[in-house]
Amino acid sequence: MKPASVRLVPHDPLWSEQARAEALALAAALGSNLLTVHHIGSTAIPGIVAKPVIDLMPVVASLAAFDRQRQAMESLGYRWRGEGGLADRRYCTRSNPATGRRLIQAHAYEDGGAAIARHLAFRDYLREHPDIAATYQGEKMRCRDLCPADKSAYSDCKADWIRRIEAEALIWAERRLG
Repeated sequence: MKPASVRLVPHDPLWSEQARAEALALAAALGSNLLTVHHIGSTAIPGIVAKPVIDLMPVVASLAAFDRQRQAMESLGYRWRGEGGLADRRYCTRSNPATGRRLIQAHAYEDGGAAIARHLAFRDYLREHPDIAATYQGEKMRCRDLCPADKSAYSDCKADWIRRIEAEALIWAERRLG
């Protein structure tokens, strides 16, 4: 399979509105098993470039119940991808049927999952620290320039930077709650 190219675009304020609209559609389809939906990833961080794909994090009461709701997700146009390489996650993607361009990635976790705090801390830390968000943008552009034709290599390129900042973000988030 040919690697997909990396496309970064300026932040679009409509992304947050699209995330909210999709969260409402998920709520209608999943009912009481869906506790909340968070907008995560670069499209949730104002002012930085991003791949124009909205990352959502549905938090569910039960992953087993969510597994039984696979048809509900597919009825919304999502492709079910199982864990997608990450334990305790369910990964679903929705693409434009005419162009095949990915529009949304849903990373579902059961309430209380450790990944939830990590994703939210990273997002909130970058929102609260525009200087670090700008550094992240620089890292994203550097990795895009190094790996313009391979999304997987692009992700690998920025992974160490992200892990380092996630660790800082988790400490920051603990102190805020503390």
